[in-house]
Amino acid sequence: MQAKINWIDNLRGIACLMVVMIHTTTWFVTNPHVISPFSWDFANVLNSASRVSVPLFFMISGFLFFGPRSAQPRHFLRIALCLFFYSAIALLFIGAFTHISVEASLKNLLQKPVFYHLWFFFAIMVIYLVSPLIEVKAISGKMLLALMLVIGIVANPNTVPLSGLGAKWLPVNLYINGDTFYYVLYGLLGRALGMMETGKKSLTWICGLLFVLSVWIISRGTLYELQWRGNFADTWYVYCGPMVFICAAALFIVVKNTLNQRVLPGLGLISRHSLGIYGFHAFIIYALRSWNVDLKSWPALDVIWVFAATLTCSLLLSVALQSVDKRRLVS
Repeated sequence: MQAKINWIDNLRGIACLMVVMIHTTTWFVTNPHVISPFSWDFANVLNSASRVSVPLFFMISGFLFFGPRSAQPRHFLRIALCLFFYSAIALLFIGAFTHISVEASLKNLLQKPVFYHLWFFFAIMVIYLVSPLIEVKAISGKMLLALMLVIGIVANPNTVPLSGLGAKWLPVNLYINGDTFYYVLYGLLGRALGMMETGKKSLTWICGLLFVLSVWIISRGTLYELQWRGNFADTWYVYCGPMVFICAAALFIVVKNTLNQRVLPGLGLISRHSLGIYGFHAFIIYALRSWNVDLKSWPALDVIWVFAATLTCSLLLSVALQSVDKRRLVS
């Protein structure tokens, strides 16, 4: 179990870094007409490679709570306190630094998050709610692969439609609707893959290559959408899309097989502060972009600067918060 905890911590640290990278590069990928094609594609590739971050968080939660141990009352209390605390921070931030209506944000508090990144606290609550009803059993690799192909690709409503000979072939309609289905599925997949013997070196290489190939497809698909539509579209970016699904499963196995011996110091630090970093990072990026404390004219330097500044500030805020929050209720 200790080895499993090691790779889980490393995976959580990687996922946290990827979340920061997504929001660091968002300005560039959503503003393709004010930067060069090369700069846009640079940000596009980084964003494409980081799309697995949110699915990985669901997979980690599923691994931890879709087994003999389910979410306990303290876990529900913690997620509720996190939602309240970071929503309160968001309201203060909105009131002080934006033109968004605080009153409107309060009225819709139970319908949508106060700040865009806080949606995750609502979504992860579902994993906690269903965890007492679910205990994933061990299945064969072939069976799991078949299930992944059918539910993750063939019948995935986010699969790009394939038609021919007057008929629609993909996606197959199994009446799967809503992102929440896939959030729970990611949790199930995380538990199933976490229990499975995946240590073969050949499997690690296959999954590594599959991850790289899937990232390439996501980035090329997004580029094609830009050229076809004349503007950015997130068709290939969605967390429940088939390529992101493949990426998440592949990277999960790679990290499980290769970072299984010990918690790497840097990733361990990020993992321990992942909640605080997630909670604070969006405010810092918003401030850097809104106040023009960035380097948009030099995209590569901008990404490095905004990513590093955001990560550093978020980490310092998390460290400060943990020094007060001794029970780690919101940090």
